[in-house]
Amino acid sequence: MTSSPSVSVRRLAAAALAAGALVGAAALPATAADHAARASVEISRVQADSPGLDDRSARSLNNEWVEITNHDRHGVNLDGWKLSNKEGQTYTFRHYRLAGHATVRVHTGKGRDTAQDVYQDRRDYAWDNRSDTATLRNDHRRLVDDKSWGGRNGGHNGGGHNGGGHGGGGRNGGGGHEGGGHEGGGHEGGGREGGGHGGGGHR
Repeated sequence: MTSSPSVSVRRLAAAALAAGALVGAAALPATAADHAARASVEISRVQADSPGLDDRSARSLNNEWVEITNHDRHGVNLDGWKLSNKEGQTYTFRHYRLAGHATVRVHTGKGRDTAQDVYQDRRDYAWDNRSDTATLRNDHRRLVDDKSWGGRNGGHNGGGHNGGGHGGGGRNGGGGHEGGGHEGGGHEGGGREGGGHGGGGHR
């Protein structure tokens, strides 16, 4: 028996829908993996108070940094992602991919970008020693992570991201600047006394 034209059209449409569903199902794991990789990126450590004198030398500026870590096994394209301070000064990643289980250190001063280190190319400090917030947003301006230190309440979520935190007061208020990171620790001590610089830097 010969199928009518309308039946044939319906069969073709059903076949096309089935094929589309298969293609869509095959694409889901990649989308989910990419989403998981983006969700695993965090600001893992901050050194807002560079050791030594604040003389704005290349060494001093580059010893002020923020580390960003990708905990997923998949790499993440950070092109267009932005790292900013409380005053809105922003560094934008350009043509950079953060490998799986890798960390990149974002230095304030000038230098040659590598897989592990990138540079904001600033001539002045980007982070306030006593109180500031580092905020990371993706290329769609969505918040990925933030980390705060100092302030009246001791920083973001009780000092630092999810605990611990960057505590302490001025240059003479003790404490170092190392340690810490996500879920605990943080910079103990903190800012240096003296003048600031436009956009939150050392004070």
